[in-house]
Amino acid sequence: MRLSCVLLCVACAASRTAPAASGDRSLPGWANGAVFYEVFVRSFQDSDGDGKGDLKGLSSRLDYVKDLGVDALWLMPVFDSPSYHGYDTTDYEKINPDYGTNGDFERLLAEAHRRGMHVVVDLVLNHTSWK
Repeated sequence: MRLSCVLLCVACAASRTAPAASGDRSLPGWANGAVFYEVFVRSFQDSDGDGKGDLKGLSSRLDYVKDLGVDALWLMPVFDSPSYHGYDTTDYEKINPDYGTNGDFERLLAEAHRRGMHVVVDLVLNHTSWK
């Protein structure tokens, strides 16, 4: 029993990790003082009449968003997912078909950049879908 306790203590001590190396954790220059606009794509603008917002709909409203003084869009999860909220991704390299295609996403990026806006994507890596 005593040996088990000693081995458990040694295993616990050995499993400790060193603190992360301190580095430059400052924001990129463009983000300092930037106005971010968080978008739940599904609820923002429907372009095809299916009752769900999509990337084409968001692209069509970029001038409106820019006129609000927005510097960067912060998109809630847009990757393939079986749920409405998208926080259980099934494929990190594929846009949720309800929102459009990877090409639609690339066009959104190009249009946002053309207007001087940045795009940040909520990338959920701490959990995925079971599907």
